[in-house]
Amino acid sequence: MTATRVLVLNSGSSSVKYQLLDMRDGSRLAVGLVERIGEETSRLKHTPLTGGGVEERERIEPIADHGAALRAVSAELSADGLGLDSPELAAIGHRVVHGGLQFTEPTVVTDEVLAEIQRLVPVAPLHNPANITGIRTAQALRPDLPQVAVFDTAFHTTMPESAARYAIDVATADEHRVRRYGFHGTSHAYVSRKTAWLLGKAPEDVNVIVLHLGNGASASAVRGGRCVETSMGLTPLEGLVMGTRSGDVDPAVVFHLARVGGMSIDEIDTLLNKKSGLVGLCGDNDMREIRRRVDGGDEAAALAFDIYVHRLKKYIGAYYAVLGRVDAIAFTAGVGENAAPVREAAVAGLEELGLAVDGELNAVRSDEPRLISPEYARVAVAVVPTDEELEIARQTYALVGNPS
Repeated sequence: MTATRVLVLNSGSSSVKYQLLDMRDGSRLAVGLVERIGEETSRLKHTPLTGGGVEERERIEPIADHGAALRAVSAELSADGLGLDSPELAAIGHRVVHGGLQFTEPTVVTDEVLAEIQRLVPVAPLHNPANITGIRTAQALRPDLPQVAVFDTAFHTTMPESAARYAIDVATADEHRVRRYGFHGTSHAYVSRKTAWLLGKAPEDVNVIVLHLGNGASASAVRGGRCVETSMGLTPLEGLVMGTRSGDVDPAVVFHLARVGGMSIDEIDTLLNKKSGLVGLCGDNDMREIRRRVDGGDEAAALAFDIYVHRLKKYIGAYYAVLGRVDAIAFTAGVGENAAPVREAAVAGLEELGLAVDGELNAVRSDEPRLISPEYARVAVAVVPTDEELEIARQTYALVGNPS
């Protein structure tokens, strides 16, 4: 029997998201989420997508750790005839946030690979430890199965040094691995390729600005299928205004808050990562609620929206200059896919750059990739739902699958 299934795991500090896919056609066999791991009220939501029906199952019970979480996932999959012991399972693909410069492609996990991912923990302290835990747990459950790490940073390793380097002392930067790595790379890779498909062209013939707008947000400039610039840097804090992250600030703000405000480094870290962005500006990080407040005349929400869009426009203009020629701008992720006012405002006034949005097309809600620009627009504006799990599964299967 040919093994054609891939289980995709996205392990967080207290959660595990998962999808089981059949790589013959990319279809999903099951999806689910385990959250609040380590608490008494842990919850597992599991949805089988086979057999013609879609019926979510939910379990609320203590799940002590990631090992218990994956065993619970395995039990749910087994109940649907999709267990981890199935000979049809070809590999397990893991999202790993930070791969540094060493990992530019999906990689079969070995002890040496795990050690390098561990060495990158100082530049990804919130993410890499959880990713490592997920890998080790999956290894224990299926030691015979290939475990593949797919890195958020990999797509951005094609950036030239002129884009990746910060203008600080080179020796210091090299010693402490200080450079721009970028994140959301799996999404940017998928969306840039899908945008080329939408235009009926090959990725190598298309220049795309991808705007991944969720609670975390990032932009990328993709020339001929290769990333040449992205907005996130050493960490996911740099760049666009986000749900709770500030994005770009003068680095001296940190010194000022420490010296004048008497704040500790940890307090400033918490401020910029968890109490800034939209939530810091107006108390909400849900764009739907912010728009409701804007429509109701709320001045704080209106200012937050304007700051968000202003930063977005700055990056569109900057990346237009970097690319020289832009064939399309693609909006993706939760806000990018669903917030029509954000898309409209982001390109408003940029007609001289060939950008425009058709109001009726922009207002349409759909799960399908689509163009929202008028036919006369020189640059296509697209909405492309991202699919990071499918991208991880494809990269995993391409590396270790046996399509024969």
